[in-house]
Amino acid sequence: MVVRIALAALVRDGRLLLVHRHPNRPVYPDCWDLAGGHIEPGEQPRDAVVRECLEELAVRIREPVPLAMTTSNPDLDVHAFLVTRWDGEPVNAAPAEHDDLRWFRLDELAGLQLAHPTGLLDAVRAHLW
Repeated sequence: MVVRIALAALVRDGRLLLVHRHPNRPVYPDCWDLAGGHIEPGEQPRDAVVRECLEELAVRIREPVPLAMTTSNPDLDVHAFLVTRWDGEPVNAAPAEHDDLRWFRLDELAGLQLAHPTGLLDAVRAHLW
């Protein structure tokens, strides 16, 4: 069964916001990822990423732009969005899902354990410089 997810690449001042997935998460535990989550039945990916950012980061994103992102997991249908405008300051509003969030420069991503390393790096590379 294919799982549809919507992810947000929040970018500010040449840095990307990542959330650290809690070590007790059943899927992709103890690694860094974009904020986001499952697309509900009948929900559009854009609506899902807006909802997920409000739930996980307590920010209302504006004008998310589709971002091509691949993953090596054939069970995932990823819908990623580039976000450069939002209302509020991102905070960890979902501590059961994430135990940290931080802003990273592109050169800092290579040393991290990422949920989707190749897809994430390729997707954001052009937008961080």
